[in-house]
Amino acid sequence: MLTKNNKITKILSIFVLATVVLTQILPLSMAHAVALSPRSLTLSSGSNGDAGAKVSGTVNHDFNFKMATPDADIGSIRLQYCTTAAAVPAGLDCTTPSGLNTQNAGPTPPATALANQAGVTGFTIGGGSINGDMVLTRTHAVVAGSPTISFTLQNITNPSTNPITNSGTFFVRVSVYAAEDGTGTAIDNGTVAASTVTQIQLSGIMPESLVFCVGKTITKTDGVPDCRTVTTGVITFNQLFSPSDTAFATSQMAASTNAATGYVVTVNGTTLTSGGNTIAQMGSTAVPVHGIAQFGLNLVANTGIGGGAVVYASAGAFGSAADLVANGTNLKGQPVAATYGVAEQYKYTTGDPVAKSDNVIAGPSDSQIFTVSYIANVTGSQPAGTYSTTLTYICTPTF
Repeated sequence: MLTKNNKITKILSIFVLATVVLTQILPLSMAHAVALSPRSLTLSSGSNGDAGAKVSGTVNHDFNFKMATPDADIGSIRLQYCTTAAAVPAGLDCTTPSGLNTQNAGPTPPATALANQAGVTGFTIGGGSINGDMVLTRTHAVVAGSPTISFTLQNITNPSTNPITNSGTFFVRVSVYAAEDGTGTAIDNGTVAASTVTQIQLSGIMPESLVFCVGKTITKTDGVPDCRTVTTGVITFNQLFSPSDTAFATSQMAASTNAATGYVVTVNGTTLTSGGNTIAQMGSTAVPVHGIAQFGLNLVANTGIGGGAVVYASAGAFGSAADLVANGTNLKGQPVAATYGVAEQYKYTTGDPVAKSDNVIAGPSDSQIFTVSYIANVTGSQPAGTYSTTLTYICTPTF
């Protein structure tokens, strides 16, 4: 039978035992550590130039954290890669994430110096480091204030991702020690986290391309010729035909292609015709002359003034240069120079090439707008009637 004193003794013994068990759960290395704050781990581009947050290949792990304890004697930093952030159950258990490889963490293996050191420097990778448990060592010394420490571990292979979620989060426990081997009581510590994801791979096909349109006018959208804006319909000359003046009209076309040697635009059709009557086409490049039957075209800006300052079109200037102007790089289209690219001179022969993108440097060309100017002169005896023609422009790329 227990006496009163025996009961008290037994109760005290149980209390002492409970105290001992609690002391064993709290690891000595964590007991006096202060949390590093702020702290972060950033995954950045690896040596192969790919994005850091990825599944395979080498990446960089950029650490950045601020010491909480001022004027600390710093000799090492221990980095433990774990599957959990918190201690399980007491700060000692750490399961290395599957697929992780930190064994080549120097700039160029097997080099051991760390890249991008700042705040506190002189760290190398300690010889006792193992996969997922890195000890960064330096000659211990007191560091004034509370510096922000940063460095990069290169050539790290990230942990595997979860096959169901296509992502994976891992944690790195960071501890700062006075000892140079990452042992003893941590001065400051904290946990950072990062996540890897399966990369999204996008692919698309650019097929052989030719965009070509013809109409009365074409405008640009965001500075790029846009065939969706083409206006169509019958194009009429600016005035009635007359043996004492030159009538003119304009149309536009736009072309682009990724063909290896560019494109050629030809014009096809008859001359101006009314029933059995025609206006003769200009078989060679020349300046318009009043009183002579002439039908021709060019693809440049015209003033309406021919050689010797003779006005051939009293209504003034018409037509324009190619928009955008050829630069020999991404814009290569231009009028065929000798025949349809001379201001104030005109020609028309069906099947002729009038524009091409291989005059300067053969190759693909972005879209350009060409303005085609038409002129008509007639004799005094030209039979009355409505004269018209249907011209077909054909753009042929060579791939």
